Amino acid sequence: MSPTETARVTPSPDRTAAELVAELRDYLRPDPPTLSLPPQLFTSPEVYEWERTRIFHRSWILVGHADQLAAPGDYLATTIAGEPVAVTRDQDGVLHGLSPVCRHRMMPLVEPGAGNTRDLTCSYHLWRYNLDGTLLAATHMRGNADFDPAACRLPTFAVAQWHGLVFVNLDPTAPAFDDDLSVVDREMTNYRLDEMVQVSSWTEEWDCNWKIAVENGHENYHAIGFHPETVRPLMTGGIDMAVHADSALVTRLLSPTGTPFETSFLPLTEAERSVMYSFRLFPCAAVATFGESIAWISLVPVSIGRTQVRGGTLMPAAALEGADLAAVRAQIEAVTGMINAEDRRGLEAVQSAVGSRFLQRGQLSPKEPGVLAFYRNLALAMTADTPGT
Repeated sequence: MSPTETARVTPSPDRTAAELVAELRDYLRPDPPTLSLPPQLFTSPEVYEWERTRIFHRSWILVGHADQLAAPGDYLATTIAGEPVAVTRDQDGVLHGLSPVCRHRMMPLVEPGAGNTRDLTCSYHLWRYNLDGTLLAATHMRGNADFDPAACRLPTFAVAQWHGLVFVNLDPTAPAFDDDLSVVDREMTNYRLDEMVQVSSWTEEWDCNWKIAVENGHENYHAIGFHPETVRPLMTGGIDMAVHADSALVTRLLSPTGTPFETSFLPLTEAERSVMYSFRLFPCAAVATFGESIAWISLVPVSIGRTQVRGGTLMPAAALEGADLAAVRAQIEAVTGMINAEDRRGLEAVQSAVGSRFLQRGQLSPKEPGVLAFYRNLALAMTADTPGT
């Protein structure tokens, strides 16, 4: 075996989270390396704990659309990096972000999913909470002189609604949500997001690290491999994209369609009809336009090697008047399901290899500038509290 061949199979040494995160600082340079992330960033439990505390405990996470929370009593329940979360709409129409775990003996108050309820009742000992998290009733607790019902309430999270999209931040003192979206707000004016109706939604879990899923969404390059018969034929303008990294949170991606979208219900300009416009809100939210159809998606870690994929498709309300909604939904779900299955298959295959000790960082293609934008935002988030930044 030659020295070159020996070098190719030399296992990568184990490194601490601090060492791996320090390597991320290179992406903050004006001339960042055109290299993929160190492979151990996808497998280190210590790095994942850093991500939970430095990113997902303090970021705005897209969890759903207002159409899923339209009526008083509606709720969504999910997890964010292992933390149970519920969003409720109370009888006054106000949205609340709550920790849906009973304060008595840690029983979850709702199962993951969506529904409608008058209150949040613990199935263990029948404690009940209002939809704003305040305690409504605690059975057989009057004999405990140390128990103060007024002081017992569910922890609250920050919640925000942006043009129908609902976000949660586990930090109740989080900065205002929409400060970084002013450019997006202006550029999406003609899409009339407030007049959009959610036609379909989905929730899946994929066996891959959240970063594997997110970086995949920052480039069109993979369409030639994962989606040759679904997405690739739509990209008659090529797989290039213009990338605008506006801040530490927002990245705008513009992909030429080649063939303009046909529009009837939105006042899109010729330029808007000729581009697939999307933006990524760090860490894991994406909104993408396909003419008069808009998709949102959120890629939230469940664990170090498992990601919840939440999403929905929006259309103008006017386009649905008199339409067979069941047929429209079935058509959208068929296409979406096919594309999701292609991504899932590919990304789970990537995940199956991330534990190899012989992996090295890969050279990025010029077709992947969006990936570097994601790496920069990841570096900013992960190094914010560490010396030397």
